[in-house]
Amino acid sequence: MSEIRITRRAALAGAGSAAMLALSSRLALAQEKRLRMFWWGSKERADRTYKANELYTARNASTKIDGETLGWTDYWPRVATQAAGRNLADVLQMDYRYIFEYARRGALMPLDQFMGKALDIADFGAPSIDCGKVDGKLYGINLGNNSVAMLTNVSAFEAAGLKAPKTGIDWKEFSALCGELTKAAKKDGFYGSMDAGGLEPNLETWLRQRGKGLYSDEGQVAFSADDMGEWFAMWDAMRKAKACVPADVQALDKQNIETNPLTLGKAAVAFAHSNQLVGYQAVNPNKLAIDMYPTIGAGGKPGQYLKPSMLFSIAANSKNAEEAAKIINFYVKDPEGVKAVGVERGVPASPAARNVVAADLDELGKAMVNYIGMISDKIGPLPAPPPKGAGEIAFLLKKTNEEVGFGKATAAEAGKKFHADALAIIARG
Repeated sequence: MSEIRITRRAALAGAGSAAMLALSSRLALAQEKRLRMFWWGSKERADRTYKANELYTARNASTKIDGETLGWTDYWPRVATQAAGRNLADVLQMDYRYIFEYARRGALMPLDQFMGKALDIADFGAPSIDCGKVDGKLYGINLGNNSVAMLTNVSAFEAAGLKAPKTGIDWKEFSALCGELTKAAKKDGFYGSMDAGGLEPNLETWLRQRGKGLYSDEGQVAFSADDMGEWFAMWDAMRKAKACVPADVQALDKQNIETNPLTLGKAAVAFAHSNQLVGYQAVNPNKLAIDMYPTIGAGGKPGQYLKPSMLFSIAANSKNAEEAAKIINFYVKDPEGVKAVGVERGVPASPAARNVVAADLDELGKAMVNYIGMISDKIGPLPAPPPKGAGEIAFLLKKTNEEVGFGKATAAEAGKKFHADALAIIARG
């Protein structure tokens, strides 16, 4: 039997190697930066986000990113719970509607300290940077620009011998054209347009075209009962002229792509957000065109505006804030990150990033990018964020428009009641 002798020197050497290995492991763990990222959205968005994170961590081996995603309705209650427990993700997706609330609660970190360093977003331009500011400090990085848009089934108009509505048409011309299409199409249950009287973006655009708005900078109702009476009357007249779908058809719309009258083959025009063109086209067999909302004609003001489709913010108590800022910069400026994200979160604010994604875009993607470029000199400023209660008022708008459509109230009665109810909701806070 052979004898294995372990000398004292060998034993010391072995112990030293083990100690070095343990120390190296501890140092590696100490250097590892583990961050959490939280966002809302579809599977498509999740796939793109995980891919971007993989690309970032492949380049930064000491960084680990744990991603988590939920749908919109489940996301915000979770964020509220995490904020209350001071356990927000290091990087979290933020909406313009909520950024003021969370910034002022101290849940988000000001990002000004990273500007020109970890965050290289100067080429965004002031409007696309300022949309992430609260009380003069930067709390959110714009992940893509967006605006409302009119989506049109062009072939339906062409088949009827009519020209489809384009950017620049006013509401009166639009109503008349949609009425003509309904008659010329001669298809039971098919109308020129959806009924958008219950849609908040449409009402806001129409009010801004008249020099008003939904809410003031102080968070108060900025429209009158007369404004609302006129609004409800315009859509009531379109229903009676069969220029838009009747109330019982519009009531089936759950304000998503799948149940919109355009998708269901009940109307030739829908009103949506520009980044939804891809989704609408995916479920519509006929080619869709994207144009601006109708105007109020001569003397009207710009109603539309560029809105950050969403933003990335950093939790106030993040222990890896600088790394979080570098990750955000990867999403909005680095060619690899920008390509991975594409235009799913909107059109990139950085011209350089837009050029990166443009090279790989299909026809629909290019149409979205071109649309944002086309409207850029035809829009107004970003309004103040909606006050608390705005979501309830948006739901009230849909309900009130339906009451007029089903003949339960006149447009004037509905305008007065809607205005009074909106004032009460804002006062309640």
